[in-house]
Amino acid sequence: MLTYRGLQVPYVTPWTAEKPFTPPLVLQRGPRGSRIGYADENPAVDRYEGVLWVRQPIAPGLGRPDFPGMHSRRQRRAVVHMLCQVLGGSTFGRPDERHLFLMRAPGGRPITEGEETTAAPVCVPCAVESVSACPHLRGSYAAALVGYALSWGVAGVVYDPSTLQPLPSETDEPLDLVAHDDPRLPWTVAARYVVSLHDVTPVDLSDLASIEDARTLCEVGR
Repeated sequence: MLTYRGLQVPYVTPWTAEKPFTPPLVLQRGPRGSRIGYADENPAVDRYEGVLWVRQPIAPGLGRPDFPGMHSRRQRRAVVHMLCQVLGGSTFGRPDERHLFLMRAPGGRPITEGEETTAAPVCVPCAVESVSACPHLRGSYAAALVGYALSWGVAGVVYDPSTLQPLPSETDEPLDLVAHDDPRLPWTVAARYVVSLHDVTPVDLSDLASIEDARTLCEVGR
């Protein structure tokens, strides 16, 4: 776990030495149709599941952490492999075989069945610490245990197929959500991986933490 001025820095948080960038785009034509790409593209690095990704250096610990941000590669790795977004370790291994998700919840809105998200799961101790330390979550969060998360698509910037210039976002957010079957996908530079959550059970984080603590005491006492 990296720290900055006494604060723990989550695994998915980018540092100022990790600024993302998009090289000049080119039109690529192939047997499956046209799409955007990079002139010096390395498909093994620049694409994931056939989708073009923003380039972002990997230099955790260099510079200052950008707490509101998210590192594209570490976010993707955390979501795909169900890693704790704070510690970067696996969230598999719970007795109920589920994963805890924690999100900002304006107006107290709960996490719902089938909800699409770029959030990675989190372990219970990290979730408890996050809701007290993170201004983004403090006083307005929702927690849920999730049975499984399905690959849904990406969040990124969509480009015009004719001009190869970025199109305005369709929402107030800087990144558009683009599903795997969306015709815009070949024209998208992805910055986040998106999953849909299923077998969702909203939970009270305080109650869940108490149960976890009690279970740990029982195991220690055996």
